[in-house]
Amino acid sequence: MCDEIKYHWIGQNLNLKMKNKNAKLKISFAVFAPHPPIILPDVGSAKDRKKVEKTIASLNFLGEKLKKINPDLIIISSPHPDWGIKVPLHFLTSKIKAQNAKSQFKIQNCQSAENILMNRPEEKIVYPVLTAFGSPRQHYQWGEIFYESGLHKLINQKIALIGSGDLSHCLKKDGPYGFHPDGPKFDNDLINFLKTKNIEEIFYLNDKYPQASECGLRSFCFILGILDAYSDQFGKGWHTKILSYEGPFGVGYLTASFNFRN
Repeated sequence: MCDEIKYHWIGQNLNLKMKNKNAKLKISFAVFAPHPPIILPDVGSAKDRKKVEKTIASLNFLGEKLKKINPDLIIISSPHPDWGIKVPLHFLTSKIKAQNAKSQFKIQNCQSAENILMNRPEEKIVYPVLTAFGSPRQHYQWGEIFYESGLHKLINQKIALIGSGDLSHCLKKDGPYGFHPDGPKFDNDLINFLKTKNIEEIFYLNDKYPQASECGLRSFCFILGILDAYSDQFGKGWHTKILSYEGPFGVGYLTASFNFRN
């Protein structure tokens, strides 16, 4: 994929308001996707993949949707530099590549949002962003800044956003970290808060359920920050559609998509 993927934390103030309502940037696709290697056909057995067929079906559905959109730029946030990027892209971009050989995506090392505008090649770009150790709220603010400091300046571009991450790893006794009651509570609350668009409560999920052992919350909050900044600029509210959730191996796998309302 790439030799090294780096993240860039942007420490700027947040008092940036977008006033150009005529900008032609369009966020055409936004999703949360899980990233367990076991769902890959060359990793998981047929028996294992059968247990996560809802997740696989949801990701294949989103792959067909993204193929029709044929985006110019994909921004994928993840806590992991390897499978956190590769697993979602396997499902979401393979159909684009199969559709047209010219629609190959170049993986570009992470930089600041401003650098997306500099020396931008003609090829389609996948732009990975690795999460850091800041709080969920800080990652949300990072997403806002990422949009406001550079992303909104892209003209005539179709943008796809992918928040890669898994939910609690403590859902079952035989799971990777055993069972802890914080696990299912974390997952249930996150899904409910996404449905009701209660972002403020999402920020406190780690404090509320410290033993949930999740890995996707910061990645998700980064994408939510971009979505809200885009919504503020164009006056488009977004809503969440939960496509699937399951945890047969003791880890929560959430697949969700976001749509905009005028």
